[in-house]
Amino acid sequence: FQVRGTPRAKRGAIHTPTTDGRRVTFRYTGLDDVERLSCLAFSEPPARLTHQRAEFMFSLPKGRTLDLYIECGVDSCEAPDERRWRLNAIQARLAMRAKRRRGASVRGPRSPRFNDWLDQSRADMALLTTDLPTGPYPYAGTPWFSTPFGRDGIIAAWQMLWLDPSLARGVLTYLASRQATETSLYQDSQPGKIMHETRGGEMSALHEVPFGLYYGGVDTTCLFVALAGAYANRTGDLDLIRKLWPNLIAAANWMRDYGDSNGDGLIDYQRGADTGLSNQGWKDSEDSIFHADGRFPKGPIALLEVQGYAYAAWKALGDLGERLHDDRAPEWRMRAEQVRALVEDKYWMEDEGFYAVALDGDGEQCRAIASNAGHLLFTGLPSLERARRVSKRLLTAEFRTGWGIRTLEVGQARFNPMSYHNGSVWPHDTAMAAAGMANYGERDAVAEILAEIYAAAAHFHLRLPELFCGFPRTPGEPPIAYPVACLPQAWAAGSVFLMLQATLGLSIDAWNETVDLADPVLPAGLDRLKITGLEVGASVVDLNIQHLEGRAVVIPHHKTGKVAIRTLR
Repeated sequence: FQVRGTPRAKRGAIHTPTTDGRRVTFRYTGLDDVERLSCLAFSEPPARLTHQRAEFMFSLPKGRTLDLYIECGVDSCEAPDERRWRLNAIQARLAMRAKRRRGASVRGPRSPRFNDWLDQSRADMALLTTDLPTGPYPYAGTPWFSTPFGRDGIIAAWQMLWLDPSLARGVLTYLASRQATETSLYQDSQPGKIMHETRGGEMSALHEVPFGLYYGGVDTTCLFVALAGAYANRTGDLDLIRKLWPNLIAAANWMRDYGDSNGDGLIDYQRGADTGLSNQGWKDSEDSIFHADGRFPKGPIALLEVQGYAYAAWKALGDLGERLHDDRAPEWRMRAEQVRALVEDKYWMEDEGFYAVALDGDGEQCRAIASNAGHLLFTGLPSLERARRVSKRLLTAEFRTGWGIRTLEVGQARFNPMSYHNGSVWPHDTAMAAAGMANYGERDAVAEILAEIYAAAAHFHLRLPELFCGFPRTPGEPPIAYPVACLPQAWAAGSVFLMLQATLGLSIDAWNETVDLADPVLPAGLDRLKITGLEVGASVVDLNIQHLEGRAVVIPHHKTGKVAIRTLR
């Protein structure tokens, strides 16, 4: 937080750095009485070493080279050498390879550059995934968010769910272990709520910032329940659902008792302390939610997409409750339909053919036209007619840059293509909107959007950043980078896999051991796609999807077990 400019009234003690020939050590004792240490060590002794500079003098015969190894670390640094470096490199490479190979793989057999993008995205997801005692968890992004975030972890796991459900299992298990049990205005927590983020460090330990364990995400609890339902459908893993059932019920109780603060049936937010986040959806910057004239709304604020997540959560609880013979299943299904009706009644703007981004504390629509509506399509809440009207607007030049979908439509109050949330392009946001449109049959458009994001990735060395600026695409010019975006970022890396699933119309039903591909479309420039090692229940299947006679045809290449592959037209 200090690096990013958070002021502090006091700091701890910075000790004089020490040197011992090949090593320099830096020590700091924080106001929390914890000593923090970092060090640098060299394989060859410097001729001169200070805490600011290492100078070396070498005498080499003509044509000879010398390798200098440098190790940096915390707590201690061993003197590095070639053997130690190679051993560590081999171990790191093997660990990364194992992470990258979890789950099924997807390739374009005749598209090496596209495969490079898939490989880079898979590698970035692996790089950001830490194996915790509860299982794998994708940390949000480097350098600013290299820690577990609830929303980011859930969405990244959802993006990868069809290929690698182990990520969702790890995310669900970890978040259940950090579920709130008490009310704290400072932490924005109430019983049953799922955490927004957790951080170590001096400022968190001293409660100078609330993010040691912070719950200021209005959507994360709903997303947690919805992901559990999606995971169960994908895997048939009722054992995990039974284990998590008390957590899921606690989350449902939070949605009912705390998430809806004014009893109107909608999930809303208002921070408990000035140190918390003023906006608590995925667009959590201070200026991201506003009325059409630019005014900031009074709270509590009920975001559009959060109601979609709540709808998906209640629906998932109904389905899971039925499988577990819970008598409350009909009530949860009824709640899902009540949320659907409320959203269609209170958020729809007939004159705009679009949904309002939020309702303020007086129930007034925040009539800004924003990409949040794409997330609503992702949940399947809107009617077909309204979903198609929303899709049509999302596909206009006012939203589409040629590199993806903007977070805010051109011409809206506070629109700025260089802002964090008010006109930039976030790959995960584009992917969720694309997947939402695919739910309503817009596969050709989704394939076009995937091609646009692919083109953008090519200008970032095939590593999509957290976000980039929302200027329109200009021939011969790259997308404009957002200077302080995280790179890599988990849900940016996972975007390609969600969009591929959307273009293929691919859904997996582990309960009935079926893989359905509804009106599949291949991305522009690809004539075939191969999916290998797709596990469905006790079965494993390989699929070839290729263009034949003007349409994508699905050909099972190898199959074990009784899984059924169905192409739906």
